[in-house]
Amino acid sequence: MTPLVIGLLYGGATLVALFSGIPIAFALGGVATLFMMLFMPAASVETIAQNVYEELASITLLTIPLFILKGAAIGKSRAGKDLYDALHTWLHRVPGGLGVAVVIACGLFAAMAGSSPATCSAIGSSGIPEMRRRGYSPGFAAGLVAAGGTLGILLPPSIVLILYAVAAEQSLGRLFLAGMGPGLLLVVLFAGYAMVHWRTEHRRAAAVAAATGVRGEILAEDRFTMRERFSALPRVLPFLVLLTGVMVALYGGIATPSETAGLGAVLALVLIAVVYGAWRFADLKPIFLGTLGESGMLLMIIGMSLLYSYVMSYLHISQGAAAWIVSLHLSKWLLLTAILLLVVVLGFFLPPVSIILMTAPIILPPLRAAGFDLIWFGVVMSVVMEMGLIHPPVGLNIFVINRIAPDIGLGAIIRGTMPFVLLMAVAVVILSVLPGIAMWLPNRVYG
Repeated sequence: MTPLVIGLLYGGATLVALFSGIPIAFALGGVATLFMMLFMPAASVETIAQNVYEELASITLLTIPLFILKGAAIGKSRAGKDLYDALHTWLHRVPGGLGVAVVIACGLFAAMAGSSPATCSAIGSSGIPEMRRRGYSPGFAAGLVAAGGTLGILLPPSIVLILYAVAAEQSLGRLFLAGMGPGLLLVVLFAGYAMVHWRTEHRRAAAVAAATGVRGEILAEDRFTMRERFSALPRVLPFLVLLTGVMVALYGGIATPSETAGLGAVLALVLIAVVYGAWRFADLKPIFLGTLGESGMLLMIIGMSLLYSYVMSYLHISQGAAAWIVSLHLSKWLLLTAILLLVVVLGFFLPPVSIILMTAPIILPPLRAAGFDLIWFGVVMSVVMEMGLIHPPVGLNIFVINRIAPDIGLGAIIRGTMPFVLLMAVAVVILSVLPGIAMWLPNRVYG
């Protein structure tokens, strides 16, 4: 049987397994095991446990549960609400300052927690009710938080970038630095849209007030004294110091990524104990249980995805697919466009973790041959995968928002996220025209 036929059967079996509702890890592992039994030597089945263990026994992957613990500690505290409240007091005079505060709070919290769902939950639980109270439409408020939460897979410490570093065999430090410029670009685009959309809703509310005499709350002005502004900072500054300290330790060569992750996790636990008094067993139990659950799920997906990729490589499926893509002789940018469209389509059905580990053996060799920097591509791919987090049918952040604001229908949330999907597409174009936005900082630090 030719590699083409085996590859088509492999892909078909994978789609059937995924759409049958089997958990992703077991779907990928089951398909890989089946094809090992059918097309590989019988002895290879006996090495499954050893192969999975060897793939997971990576010092880089050790950072994942540690960063998850750090994010869980911060996410279970009131740091997200305090961060949002502090930014609101300082940005209330900016047109659309409430929405801008939500975007910046999402960016900072994502950089501290490294998790999109945690960011949506922490900022959305306080930001969405406040925006709605002030007259923002429910769909826009939900879409703003859902889009801001996507920054969790781009800004360090990003689990997605860690996995890409493993799959592409690239420097994790360079990837983290490369994600910061595009992350700031998206913050600017989202905040700019929040200001523009606020003007639209403000004009609409003003027209209603002029016609009916009823003055909506969006026309009201918040007023905070300097004392109130500075009193909002003490609970936030320790976490910003933690963020700065982790970055300095990582990029200053003081500690390795795994050591930095461990240091960040311990300091996050110390901070929530000191700032919020969360030191009792009842306070820490949900943090550790959440970390164990999420880490176990992710590591299962990683292990099975790497086994899946190993079988693809052994059966020459990935090499054959990469050679076929190269044989098409597509121009450099047409090749990139086709691959990114593939990632967009996969994002409709699969989480970023699976997309990276399943596609890396196929798409990275042609991109390398075409002359693309794989660090730059990892960041661009992450931006594209962000779209899948706020786009149906999977759209993880959509369902997180629906859980914390159940009175906002899924249709309204999806309509609210669509402008941000377009803004992410604009960001990809900007990064393609100006790659220095991503590459200047890592080149500056690492040479």
